[in-house]
Amino acid sequence: MERKEFAVGGKTATLYLSGMSGRPLVVFNNYSENGDAVVKALSEINCPEFDLLCAGNLNWDHDLSPWECSALTKNDPPFTGGADGYLELLISEILPTAKAELREPPSHTCIAGYSLAGLFALYAMYRCDVFDCAASMSGSLWFPGFREFVFENTMRRVPEKLYLSLGDKESKTKHPILKTVGENTELIAKHYKNLGIDLSFELNPGNHFKDADIRTAKGIMAIV
Repeated sequence: MERKEFAVGGKTATLYLSGMSGRPLVVFNNYSENGDAVVKALSEINCPEFDLLCAGNLNWDHDLSPWECSALTKNDPPFTGGADGYLELLISEILPTAKAELREPPSHTCIAGYSLAGLFALYAMYRCDVFDCAASMSGSLWFPGFREFVFENTMRRVPEKLYLSLGDKESKTKHPILKTVGENTELIAKHYKNLGIDLSFELNPGNHFKDADIRTAKGIMAIV
């Protein structure tokens, strides 16, 4: 893949170009500065060709949290609810800059993320109609109020494909908030299936941090 880097609005982005025209474009909000590890994992599972936009240099607990939430522990920062502002930057500046590098418009545009970025991927479907598909890998669906938000609101665009995954040990914790992730993810998946959405749900072995790159690659492959 050809690799191009650019900066917009204080955020960095890395665009991995397949060299083919009219392929899907996947927007992946990443904790790392680029998506090299995910690109390597995608090659290992022989994923079909697509263009990948990795957004980095994010203020993780601000840019990806839909509303304010207290810190999970005394050593963690609080969540400050900046997702709407970051989403506006993403769809109005970062995404158009990336699309200008493509030979022709993508066949469809997807959004994907791991952990809090997985929560953001789902949240974005309710706040804009830009994305055709979404993938949330080990998404932070424990986030207080998010399950209720999903049940009470309607997506701006019903996704053509939706992928959710979780590690089978992620809810095995004494933390009163984090331990809800299993139940919340299963209930949200059931809700989407009841709406008739083409959804894939995968339970992976391990905790939240096991095989993150491979889990991410599998989720992306499911929606391109």
